[in-house]
Amino acid sequence: MAKVFGAAVKRREDPRLIRGKGRYTDDIRLPGMLYAAILRSPYAHARIRKIDAEQAKKLPGVVAVFTGADLEGKVGPIPTAWLPPDSDMKTPAHPALAKEKVRYVGDGVALVVAEDRYIARDALDLIQVDYEVLPTVVDAEKAMEEGAPLLHDDVPKNVAFHWQAGNDPAPAFHEAEVVIRQSFRQQRLIPNAMEPRAAVAQYNSGSGEMTLYITSQNPHIHRVLLSNILGIPEHKLRIVAVDVGGGFGSKIACYPDEALVAFAARELGRPVKWSEGRSENFQATTHGRDGIIHAELAAKKDGTILGLRLRMVANMGAYLSTAGPGVPTILFGLITPGPYTIPQVHVETYGVLTNTTPIDAYRGAGRPEATYVIERLVDLLAMELGMDPVEVRKKNFIPADAFPYHTATGLEYDSGNYQGALEKALKMLDYEGWRKKQEEARKEGRYIGIGWSTYVEICGLGPSQVAGAVGFQGGLYESATVRFHPTGKVTVFTGTSPHGQGEETTFAQVVADRFGIPVEDVEVVHGDTDRIAMGWGTYGSRTTPVGGSAIAVAAERVLEKATKIAAHMLEVAEEDVEFEGGVFHVKGMPDKQAKIQDVVLQAYLAWNLPQGLEPGLEAQSFYDPVNFTYPFGAHACVTEVDGETGEIKILKYVAVDDCGPIINPMIVEGQVHGGVVQGIGQALYEEAVYDENGQLLTGTFQDYAMPKARFFPMFDTDHTVTPAPHNPLGVKGVGETGTIASTPAVVNSVVDALRPFGVKDLEMPLKPEKIWRILSGGKKS
Repeated sequence: MAKVFGAAVKRREDPRLIRGKGRYTDDIRLPGMLYAAILRSPYAHARIRKIDAEQAKKLPGVVAVFTGADLEGKVGPIPTAWLPPDSDMKTPAHPALAKEKVRYVGDGVALVVAEDRYIARDALDLIQVDYEVLPTVVDAEKAMEEGAPLLHDDVPKNVAFHWQAGNDPAPAFHEAEVVIRQSFRQQRLIPNAMEPRAAVAQYNSGSGEMTLYITSQNPHIHRVLLSNILGIPEHKLRIVAVDVGGGFGSKIACYPDEALVAFAARELGRPVKWSEGRSENFQATTHGRDGIIHAELAAKKDGTILGLRLRMVANMGAYLSTAGPGVPTILFGLITPGPYTIPQVHVETYGVLTNTTPIDAYRGAGRPEATYVIERLVDLLAMELGMDPVEVRKKNFIPADAFPYHTATGLEYDSGNYQGALEKALKMLDYEGWRKKQEEARKEGRYIGIGWSTYVEICGLGPSQVAGAVGFQGGLYESATVRFHPTGKVTVFTGTSPHGQGEETTFAQVVADRFGIPVEDVEVVHGDTDRIAMGWGTYGSRTTPVGGSAIAVAAERVLEKATKIAAHMLEVAEEDVEFEGGVFHVKGMPDKQAKIQDVVLQAYLAWNLPQGLEPGLEAQSFYDPVNFTYPFGAHACVTEVDGETGEIKILKYVAVDDCGPIINPMIVEGQVHGGVVQGIGQALYEEAVYDENGQLLTGTFQDYAMPKARFFPMFDTDHTVTPAPHNPLGVKGVGETGTIASTPAVVNSVVDALRPFGVKDLEMPLKPEKIWRILSGGKKS
């Protein structure tokens, strides 16, 4: 049988999804179901004087209207689940419905439940709320100033935390022959998954059991948190994530809306559904990024980097979201040295509350911000010294023979060959050829730029002990059960919760390859807390390194038991049995064999089992990795800037990524393509903008620019393979690589194109108007 690990197997999920046969949360219809709608604040900061819902309650079809007062003693505050240690953390209470004050446009004020969704939404217009509008602050640095509007009385100066990592960089700056200083703004982004959020709750008053269907990236985390919020014992709360139409981090968080739906179902004794509209999604679903990073880089004149000092002011929004505090601290700060040997690094982050939508993970989550800073600094250093940016990178790379490598921020990079990835990308791009074309173009008055990004990321979010040490309020192991059925078919139960990544295919490939059976004979089950023992979800490119490894370990345990049965059937010692391609055979006697399907059947018939061996054939694994994984790569972008309009065109894009052994190259390529597009979206198009009153000015797709396929050339992708040494598959994760690498590659390229105008840095997004003003007002050198 052909090997399926490494084969470009078509995604098994796609036929049902592209034919409209998927089952999303909004597709769920239950007998007697009611529909909920949430009244949201039109003000970014206001005191609630009075809520009058009488007219709404009288509307035919309205079943109930709830306000914050109705939740007292029944729905607890929404918790924060990542509390970085030694950071003077202040976590203000986050009520499911605002009681005394609203703190951002979109903050929930009242819940309407009606016989259909249209009546529910009409009823919102009949609720009268008397607001006393308060001063607003949307800029994180201004929010820290004396006299700034205070969001929460228990958070002085709006600073929720102050976190630090690394060592003392003072000696490096004392020794430095050149110092680069630059501030970088990471603009706020809106995740915009294809499917907005939704929830359906069904309560059984007889048993006290609640079933809650949620658009979730981590159903078991939702169960733990909602159990505490709602006061429902965990064993009586079932969370189900059916097909989920993307998340990009925005479906990690536990939101007030999900708790409200469950509360209403319990109060009213009928199922309740809530589905978010797109405009509501812009306002109420977590945003990403948003921070100012003040950076200093110390170096020698030969390009050797000595030290790095970073100060980040992170806008956290009005409340601390579920994983929000971990993003600008652990996920950002620890990876800031990138792939370079920087002996002295210090990072500090201020987490600041503002009158804006809460911030949480968005594809890459902290790693894109870190990579952007170091990659821009390397280019600025090369510019200052008159060196080729590629040579500066090569000079400072961690050597391939230095792994495992301990960074100044406390990480242990597991494996890497950064030089190899860069060399491959140089050849694919024809770097020297493009430099010649650039020179020729400049003579013709055309502006071509070449930009690089060499990155390493922290992925495979794992070791539970480390998770506890960095303040994550949970474990980061993963569970798996691999079960053979008597007919030889296999069901895999995974605690991860894929939502577009393709693991229904890749996990089946892992199991099918190990057992030598067709991929079609393997079913992958996920997203249901009643069917799966435990799981910590899908984010941080952890699904395959951690969840896949759990499956590999469980499959190996199944095979160990099957080998005992096969040896008994073949009447030989266990050590004399070999397994290959779905067949057990005796060493040196290939004709004396038993197919795995025959062994499986015997395991269930139990007619002829070894003494003391139990019937059945399945195994469970709780896999806790010993380290993170560290994918890496080199990306290059060639752009041309239109001298008359400022429009930027991408001429060529090359990506060489190393995610370890590749299970399915087609899926990996798709992940890279999607990630690159999202990263370019940040560089060139996307930006969430608030006015001084906290009103979101980019609250529709008319105002918030999303990248389109026609904006891009074909991407040239390839890979190197450097296995992770500590997990059974050697895999590292690939879901976020493109997003992490592409943003600085594009900006570096455009800055390179505009060097004749004296441009050293540009603030994202690089919109044509911004570039046109530089071209119109700048003097060409």
